[in-house]
Amino acid sequence: MLDGYRLIDTHLHAAKIPTLKQAWRSWADEFGDKEVANRVYDSQGTIKPLAFDEYLAQEGVDGALLLCEYSPKATGIQPIEDLLPIREANQGRIGIIGNVNPHLHYPIDEEFDRQLSFGITALKLHPVHAGVAPNDRSLYPAYQRCVEEEIPLVVHCGTSTFPGSTHSFADPILLDDVTRDFPRLKIVLAHGGRGWWYDAAAFMALIKENVFIELSGLPPSRLKEYYKNHNFNRLARKMIFGTDWPGVPGIAKNARAVYGLIQDEAVRRLVLSENAEATYRLGPIVTP
Repeated sequence: MLDGYRLIDTHLHAAKIPTLKQAWRSWADEFGDKEVANRVYDSQGTIKPLAFDEYLAQEGVDGALLLCEYSPKATGIQPIEDLLPIREANQGRIGIIGNVNPHLHYPIDEEFDRQLSFGITALKLHPVHAGVAPNDRSLYPAYQRCVEEEIPLVVHCGTSTFPGSTHSFADPILLDDVTRDFPRLKIVLAHGGRGWWYDAAAFMALIKENVFIELSGLPPSRLKEYYKNHNFNRLARKMIFGTDWPGVPGIAKNARAVYGLIQDEAVRRLVLSENAEATYRLGPIVTP
């Protein structure tokens, strides 16, 4: 716990550095904490599972969701298999979010089921890096499986500085088709519309019961500015905490900054843990 609050970070890239492109490494170096990186990575650029779990505990993290990545054009390949030893260090704290790319995976539902066999707790779609619109019908079999398995779809919804990104695919309006065709699908807008789409992301979260805003990659000090056209306290009820680690100065630091913006205790708990617990399959992986 952190200052009496349960804390779940739903967006961490515990990557094996040699599998990713130089742009990703430069991003981690620029925005991350080098001291922490030296503690949790070995000389080969691989996470040390026990050291990483110890770091999460020190930051007050009760649940952490790690993301794999299949985007060779932009960031590189971070296969799900590399994350399994990290989760094994503490299955009470650490979970994994899967990822599919229709340019690499066919049939896409078979790859979804393969990753599901590893115990993923959500499915991530990375339109800007994978080069596919989120309403592309090739993705619909995966969305249907998400509904059947009752796990959420996490969609990168915001700009990216990595070369090869296709920003037109980050527009939240592209998900309007998906919410219509899969009304029971829970959708998490990672990065909350970062760049040009804050209003669109907020509007979707406010009018659609199953759509949430996830805060990774957004400086907490600027959240009220980003969503200035909306009632922040009302919108915060649909927010989910995430950091985009390692591109963050510190998990606890971000969490404290987020709850400092919110005066209502009940809403603080929604943002820091309860929305995540209700949206993701977190029962088996969150520490008591």
